[in-house]
Amino acid sequence: MGRMFGTDGIRGIANKDLTCELALKVGAAGAYVLTSEVRNPKILVGCDTRKSGDMLSSALIAGICSVGGDVVNVDVLPTPAMAYLVRLYEADAAVMISASHNSMEYNGIKWFDNNGHKLSDELEDRIEAIIRGEESIDYPIGEDVGVAARAKRAKNEYIEFLKSTATSRFDGLKIVLDCANGASSGIAKQVFSDLGAEVITIGDEPDGCNINDLCGSTHPERLQNYVTNLDADAGFAFDGDADRVIAVDEHGNIVDGDRIMGVCAISMKNRGELKNNTLVVAVMSNIGLKRKMQQEGIAVAETAVGDRYVLECMMKNGYNLGGEQSGHIIFLDKNSTGDGMLSAIQMLNVLKASGKSMSALANEITIYPQILVNVIVDNEVKNAVLEDEDVINEAKKAETQLGERGRVLLRKSGTEPLIRIMLEGDNEKEIEELAILIANVIIKKYNGKIKN
Repeated sequence: MGRMFGTDGIRGIANKDLTCELALKVGAAGAYVLTSEVRNPKILVGCDTRKSGDMLSSALIAGICSVGGDVVNVDVLPTPAMAYLVRLYEADAAVMISASHNSMEYNGIKWFDNNGHKLSDELEDRIEAIIRGEESIDYPIGEDVGVAARAKRAKNEYIEFLKSTATSRFDGLKIVLDCANGASSGIAKQVFSDLGAEVITIGDEPDGCNINDLCGSTHPERLQNYVTNLDADAGFAFDGDADRVIAVDEHGNIVDGDRIMGVCAISMKNRGELKNNTLVVAVMSNIGLKRKMQQEGIAVAETAVGDRYVLECMMKNGYNLGGEQSGHIIFLDKNSTGDGMLSAIQMLNVLKASGKSMSALANEITIYPQILVNVIVDNEVKNAVLEDEDVINEAKKAETQLGERGRVLLRKSGTEPLIRIMLEGDNEKEIEELAILIANVIIKKYNGKIKN
C-alpha cells in the first residue's frame, strides 16, 4: 500500500478511495496523535460544498469523538478559515474536508495543528501507522467520550478577520469574483462589498455537484469574459476551498500567482515589511519572476512544490511572503496557509495605493512562455517514470537544446495520477514541441495519456 498522505492531505474519490470507514479511522487516529496529552481535546471540523462533505464529516466527527475529542463543527468554510479559527478558538487541532480544485467526485481530509500549520511528514506517518493497525488506540467509555457542537459565529468571525487585512477601502473599484461554487460562495461578496467595492459574483450557487465545474481558479475563462464585458477593474477566481486565487486584469488577461506574489513583494519591500527582503517560491515559479526580484534587490528562496514546503521554509528562515504560481500565497504575518480572499485583498491594497491599473502592475513582471503537459499514468508507476532512463535522457536533450534560454522540470503530482512536464523558454513553439517529445516517451512506455 502506498502512502495515504499526499502533498495536501489524504485525497481520493469519495466513497471509493476515501470511504466513511477510512474517514472514521482518520478522525480517531488524527485526534489521538495530535492531542494524546490533552483530555477531551477541542477539534474544529469544516468542509467545502461537495455533496460527499456531509457523509465524510459525519464519519470523521464520529472518529474524533470516539477517542474523547470534542468537535466544534464550523460547517462550510474555506480551508484558510480553519487555520485562522483554530488559533482564535484556542483549539487543539482543526481538520478540513475538501479536495480543493478537484472535481466533485473527489474529496479529501487535511489536518492543521493548534498553530494552524499543516502536519509534518512524521505526524502523518504516525497517523497512517495507527490506521494500518501498527499502533493501538485506547478508546474511552462513559463520560469520557467526545461531543460535537456547531460554531454559529465562525463565518462572521472569519469575515471580520479578512476585512481587517485591508489597508484602505475599495470604493470606486468594480470587481468580479468567481467563487468556484465552493467554500467562498457564502462569504466573498459580503467581504468585498463591505470594503466598498462594487462586486459582481459568479460561480456562487453551489448545489453539491458543480464545485470547480468550468469555473474557479482552474477555469478562469468565464471570469475573463465577465471582467471585460462589464468594464471591471479586476477579477479574482478562487478554487473550491478558497485557499488559492488567480486574478484577471481589466483587459481580461490572467494574472497568476507569480505575478501576484511579485507585485506584493515589491510593495512590501518598499514599505519595509518584507522580512529579510526574501520571497519564497516553489520550483514551478517562472524564471521571469525570479529575474524581476533580482532587479528589485529581493532574494528568492526555492522549495519543492506544495505550500507546506513553502511554509516550512518561511518559518525556518523568518520570511513572511511566499507561495506558488497556482495561486497558493502565504502572507505569514496574517495567516498560516494560502488564503485566496486574503491574497485578493492584498493585491487590491497595492492597486488602490499605487493608483495604477491591474495590468500596469502585472506587466512590471515579465513572464516567460511556460508549457505544462500533464500525462495521466497509474499512481503506482509515477516514481518509476521519473527514474526511467529513456525519460531522463529525453529531458536532458531538451535541456541541452534550451541551454540558458530555458529549463525543464519533471515532477509527479501529489494529489492526482499525473506526471507533470514543465518547460520554460523564450520560444513557445520550441518548448511545446520538446514537452510533447518527453510526453510521448511516457505514453509509449507506461500506457499514459495526455490530460486535456
